[in-house]
Amino acid sequence: MSNNEVFTKVKAIIADKLAVDEDSITRDSSFVNDLKADSMDILDLVSGFEEEFDITIPDDKGRTFETVGEVVDYLATLI
Repeated sequence: MSNNEVFTKVKAIIADKLAVDEDSITRDSSFVNDLKADSMDILDLVSGFEEEFDITIPDDKGRTFETVGEVVDYLATLI
């Protein structure tokens, strides 16, 4: 799966879970500053990523994601 395909799926999950416009999400979007996600939102997002991609993201790794691009790059290495 290409980074673009991963990005498309990640954007859809973020838009759904955070109720934001999918078109406003970029690779540089900060979960906290741009998307207004709190720690519980981020845990919910990580759970959504795990379900969509059928993977497990360690808790300590899931808490380190700051931007959408970091998530996309990480997921692309696992898929």
